[in-house]
Amino acid sequence: MSSRYPNKYVIGLTGNIAVGKSVVRQMLQHLGAYTIDADSMGHQAMSPGAPAYKPVVETFGNMIVGSDGRINRTALGNIVFSNPEALKKLESITHPIIRKAIDTLVTRSKQRVVVIEAIKLLEGDLKDAVDTVWVVNATPQTQYRRLISKRKMSENDAKQRILSQNKQANKVQQANVVIQNDNNIEDTWKQVQVQWSEIRKLLSSDGGSPSAPTSDSSAAPANSAPAKQAPSASQAAPASTPSSAPASVDGIEVKRGMPSNAQLIAQFITQLSGKEVSRMDVMMSFGQKSYFIAEESEDSIVALMGWTVENLVTRVDEFYLQSDVPVGGTIQMVVQAIEDASQELQSEVSFIFLMSDTPADQVQAFEGSGYEPITLREIKIPAWREAVEETVAGRDMVVLRKQLRKDRVLQPI
Repeated sequence: MSSRYPNKYVIGLTGNIAVGKSVVRQMLQHLGAYTIDADSMGHQAMSPGAPAYKPVVETFGNMIVGSDGRINRTALGNIVFSNPEALKKLESITHPIIRKAIDTLVTRSKQRVVVIEAIKLLEGDLKDAVDTVWVVNATPQTQYRRLISKRKMSENDAKQRILSQNKQANKVQQANVVIQNDNNIEDTWKQVQVQWSEIRKLLSSDGGSPSAPTSDSSAAPANSAPAKQAPSASQAAPASTPSSAPASVDGIEVKRGMPSNAQLIAQFITQLSGKEVSRMDVMMSFGQKSYFIAEESEDSIVALMGWTVENLVTRVDEFYLQSDVPVGGTIQMVVQAIEDASQELQSEVSFIFLMSDTPADQVQAFEGSGYEPITLREIKIPAWREAVEETVAGRDMVVLRKQLRKDRVLQPI
């Protein structure tokens, strides 16, 4: 069975709560896929003014609306996760809106391989829109630990969330590929690489050479089942390669950091931050964000920016620059690389977060790339404001913004 999207190979990525779906999605993005988080789309769809906001409030009452006018997700979750009928009502409102947004994003994506992450992928008609189903798996003990330690849930809340979902074993049985994601991030990365290599072979079977990155390192086999029939390579455009800036300043060149650079990245961050950062720390970060690095030579980093695109919002939340390099040119090269990659991921806006003591010439270099200082109060779009709130989290930071595109997938109504 092929997906309903012409010229695309669509991976449906699913698994129950806290198995690490987003980590695997981020890894696939590193390798050149266009990725969509359908569940986060649902959150955006319920933002004030967004298509699902009014019908959700009318269905569940003003009690779910906080003092800031936004839907209180905890209050709504307490209702729907303890009442299957209420959950069905919520999904009947949000799912058609999410599906329309997904259709728009997949259709206009330039990448050949698309990943749609959705916790309810197999329970609805979204499963019929994909070419292959990947299930991320983890033990119940791992799920509980992640919910309690990372999401700060109580033991009872964690148990309720897990029990409210269909059994993980049922999803595993329906999978074409199973990625086991418990404790070893490097093992997870290797499994994803093996499957990516298989996709490359499949899509280049017509003798063409898809323009996607090669595997980063040797990998062990992942647990996989026969994939559904994929669209022929002759019907599809090449996969997209993550962007890099071709320009150079005084011999400095920019490239996308990969896990094979983890040790070098860890050493550079340790040197400039004064905090001990290990290779494994960086490997863990690769499950959450991407890096662009500026190099004078293959093993000499002079600048680094850590960034992510979530909910069509780019966030540059990590920045290090060696003191003896051209400030303006180096910063502008790395920013351009991030913007190129962000636009391939259809990001609507880019925010750069700098510590308040960042040198003035560095701030000016970002402003020279079209970024303007902005306060939280000035950000009117709820999804953008939430992204900034989450990143700043009470810290004293300078926030810079640049809008990357005017058209928005979930236009306010």
